[in-house]
Amino acid sequence: MYIIQNGNIHDAVHPKAYKADILMQDGKIAAIGEHLAVPAGCAVFDATGLDVWPGFVDAHTHIGLDGYGIGYEGRDYNEMNDICCPHLRAIDGINPMDPTLTTARQAGVTTVCTGPGSANVLGGTFTAIKTVGRRVDDMTVRAEVAMKCAFGENPKRCYQDKCDSTRMSTAAILRRALFEARDYKARKDAAGDDVAKMPKFDMKMEALIPVLEKKLPLKAHAHQANDIFTALRIAREFDVLITLEHVTEGHLIAEELAAEHVPLAVGPTLTHATKFELQNKTWATPGVLAKAGCDVSIITDNSVIPQQYLPLCAGMAVKAGMDSFDALKAITINAARHAGVADRVGSLEVGKDADVVITDGCPFEVFHTVKAVYINGEPVA
Repeated sequence: MYIIQNGNIHDAVHPKAYKADILMQDGKIAAIGEHLAVPAGCAVFDATGLDVWPGFVDAHTHIGLDGYGIGYEGRDYNEMNDICCPHLRAIDGINPMDPTLTTARQAGVTTVCTGPGSANVLGGTFTAIKTVGRRVDDMTVRAEVAMKCAFGENPKRCYQDKCDSTRMSTAAILRRALFEARDYKARKDAAGDDVAKMPKFDMKMEALIPVLEKKLPLKAHAHQANDIFTALRIAREFDVLITLEHVTEGHLIAEELAAEHVPLAVGPTLTHATKFELQNKTWATPGVLAKAGCDVSIITDNSVIPQQYLPLCAGMAVKAGMDSFDALKAITINAARHAGVADRVGSLEVGKDADVVITDGCPFEVFHTVKAVYINGEPVA
């Protein structure tokens, strides 16, 4: 049991900070308030003059699947032999011992949504995990949070000699998979309990059934405006949920995106424009979208940007005009909602997981120092 006393609380719920104590018990936030009683045996952290934040959340990374300081041996985020592989699960490839998870939590990033890359039209399911642990099963917040799909240049480039050389091909491959899954599901439903009438088992189709049932959203990699609209078009055709990832040209279509009411994850922006579809990349995008009324997260796409620089990315967005509270939400509660885990993380509220970061200044600024990090109510940094 731990109590943080006299901290300047930034809870990602109220725009203004306030001074209070936080009691953490059994891995949860048990109480928030002024002058809380200290239970017997409770360890005290005096946060006088310090700032207290929710653990930071990244809604789109490949951490644990892209090994640090090694090559092919640690490259487990893209299956390069099959353009359509919805049956793959990120949870089966994550290496909890990768040092990037240590540097992430030391910087206050306590929850990440990690999964397959964007080489495949359908790449498999993302998972949400805490950034501490030795066994991924014990780190998991939610084992499967979204089904990754990709538009634009990546699948075109990776499969141009095989089966996908145009944006039309990408869209057709995704549509075919969804049509086939819908047919497969209908046959299963019609068969009922009669095993003899069941369609032949198909692992790929089974993996897409939760998407059709709106239990998992499509997590759509899309940079250019035309790809963003194609992703939305297909989601509407099949009446499935969708989140949009990267959204590089989102500032060019902010009003249209606001009307769609879908979660947007913007980034990675702290990089060179390595391909044509990134030519309009700007730090202004998250702020423009937030001001238009969109639900915006800021992401690193680790290892494109090292995971520990997630708060810095929020700071760069503020420098480009984003409201500072919107930027905080973009790496806390909005990111948690994007990943489908806002019931547990993303804000400092009673009953949520006790994931807390204590700093000696604003984490958006490079000169701040992380003084302590708690995950599930235990000190980890």
